[in-house]
Amino acid sequence: MVQAVRDAFGHALVEVGRENPNVVVLDADLATSTRVHYFAEAFPERFFQMGIAEQNMMGVAAGMALSGKIPFVSTFAVFSSRRACDQVAICVSHCRANVKILGAYAGIMSGNNGASHQAVEDLAIMRAIPGIVVLDPADDVEMAQVVRAIVEYQGPVYLRVTRDVWPRVSPEGYQFRIGRAVQLREGRDVTLVGTGVMTSQCVEAAEILAREGVEARVLHMPTVKPVDIEAIVRAARETKGLVTAENHTIYGGLGSAVAEVLVEHAPAPMVRVGLEDCYGACGTNEELLRQYRLSPEHIADAARSILDHAGRR
Repeated sequence: MVQAVRDAFGHALVEVGRENPNVVVLDADLATSTRVHYFAEAFPERFFQMGIAEQNMMGVAAGMALSGKIPFVSTFAVFSSRRACDQVAICVSHCRANVKILGAYAGIMSGNNGASHQAVEDLAIMRAIPGIVVLDPADDVEMAQVVRAIVEYQGPVYLRVTRDVWPRVSPEGYQFRIGRAVQLREGRDVTLVGTGVMTSQCVEAAEILAREGVEARVLHMPTVKPVDIEAIVRAARETKGLVTAENHTIYGGLGSAVAEVLVEHAPAPMVRVGLEDCYGACGTNEELLRQYRLSPEHIADAARSILDHAGRR
C-alpha cells in the first residue's frame, strides 16, 4: 500500500532509531504534522521537544552532533530554511555538524496552508550553503531508503518531506544513492527532469506525449545537490532538449542546477517548469498544480515548445 511521504519518513526514522542509538530527534512543536511523533512514542528519552524556537533548535542539534549524536531536526521547510538560515549556515554547515534537517510540507502542496507555510525557495537557500547535501525524494519507497542513507552519511543534509500520498515511481529493485539520478523512462526526443513529487507529474507528461508519438525520457533527480552531472550531460547529448519540473521557484532550485551543468558541460535547449517569481496560495494539490502551471499537461507543453523550436516533431 502506498503511504504518504511523511508517513514513510516517520516509520523509517523509527527503524533506524532501533538500529542506531545515536539517532535523536528535535522537534519544533510539529511532531504530529511531520510524523516524528512515531519516534517520540518509540523512544521518548531520545525525543526533544524544543517548542517554536527553530533557531535555537539548530544550535542545540549542532552541539549534539559534535558530541556524537545523529540529530534529526524536525519542522516545516519554511522555518528550517528561512527562519533558521543563519544557524544552519554557521552552527551546522560551517562546523560540518552531522545534522539532518527536515523540511516538511515543502513546496506549494502543503495541506491548504497558504503562502506563509509554503516553502518555494528552500532548495535555493540550502543549495547555496556550503557543504549541505540537498534531497527531494519522489515517493514513499524512496523516502524510506533516503532516511537510512542519510544516517550512514557523515555530514549535514537537508531533506524535503512532502505531506501527502503521491504516485509511486520508484522502479522495482531501486536502490537510492546520494548524488545519483535514476532514469524512469527511455526516450530520444526530449528529457523531462523531475525532483520530489514533480517526478510523478513528469511520468504522466511522458505518457501524454507518447500518445502523440513523442518519446520523452524521464529522469528523476532526488539529489539536487550534488546533482548528477553525468546523467544530465548524457540526456543533453542524446535528446533534443530538457524540461525541468520542481515544486519550487524556477530560481535557484533544480532548474538552476541543471542549467549550470548544461552551460558548463553540454549546452542544450531547456525550459524550467516551476513557480515563476511568485508565492503560492490556498487550494487543493490539483488546483495548485493547474494554477501555477505545474501539471503534467503544462510539462508536456514545455516539451512541445522545445521540439517545435528544434523543428523535428
